[in-house]
Formats: sequence, C-alpha cells, structure tokens
Amino acid sequence: MAKTSETTLPVTRAERGLSRPWFWDEPSGTVNRFAREMERRLEDFGVPRGLFFNVPKEVEEASWMPEAEFFEKDGRLVVRTDLPGLNKEDIKVEVTNERLVVHGERKREKEEKGERFVRSERSYGCFYRTFALPEGVNPETVKATFKNGVLEVTLAVPPVPETHTRKVEIEERPATVPTKAA
Repeated sequence: MAKTSETTLPVTRAERGLSRPWFWDEPSGTVNRFAREMERRLEDFGVPRGLFFNVPKEVEEASWMPEAEFFEKDGRLVVRTDLPGLNKEDIKVEVTNERLVVHGERKREKEEKGERFVRSERSYGCFYRTFALPEGVNPETVKATFKNGVLEVTLAVPPVPETHTRKVEIEERPATVPTKAA
C-alpha cells in the first residue's frame, strides 16, 4: 500500500490563516481508507479508478513514509525528516505558496554473494511527504540542509495578518401598518 502523508505545520488556522489541508492527509486516515475501499468496490462494477477519488500518482507510487517533526524556532518554521541511509542526491525538496513537498527514493543495495536475509524491516522504494504551509509563506525564504540522515527544512514564519474590527450601527425602521386591499 502506498504510504504518504501531509501534515499541517504547528500553527492554527485562526493564528496564521492556514490553507485548507490536502484531502489525502494520512494513509491510515479514515477518509483515505474509505476512499480506497469505495474505489476497489466500484471497480468490481466496471467504474474506473480515480473517477470519484482522484489520488495523485505520486501518492499511489509511494512505498514508504519517513517520520517528521515540525516546530517554530527563532521566527522560523522547521521541518525535520528522518531519511537514514539516503544521500542528498536521493532527496528532492519543492515548495509553493501552499505546500512543502519532500520526496525521493531509497534503493535496495546489491546483495552480496552468500548473504541470506532472515528478516528485513527496512523500507525501500519511493517516498512522498507533503506539508501544508501557512498562508503568506514566501518560497524564497526556504532553506534545506541534510546531515547524518536528517533533512532539515526551514522557512520564515509569515507575518500574522492584521484583523480589523468595525462596529456596525443598527438602524431602526419605523413599523409599517399593513393596508387592507379593497
């Protein structure tokens, strides 16, 4: 089963005006499980996949999901993703005004002659993670570093939009008396 995730950074909608999270947020999420089950059942009746629940290709092809943490520090949002066993060249980071995307691939190493696995718990293949960003993020402020198997992406926290409140006076209209029709 494809593993992917989108996680909203640790700011509330009220504080930062977060954009609406992407529909396919957690692979184990209730909505995602329901959508996949519905597609499977509809396919039995000849309905093609993707007609009702359009899952992006990247999500379908992802075979594992790296762990991540996110926090705010010194006026910057920080996203750390654990990617042990990968090199910088195996990872791609992309950002738009609405989302941070981290994706790549962990390739299986060549088996040595005489090597026999009793058990392997490592995940191989493509991964794809997305994070919804607060409204107003400037993609030019994003920086990424990779050290000891940990990818750290930082970006400037966007300013909180000012809220303007104005008291509205309520006018009173004189009551009208209905007239009888003759």
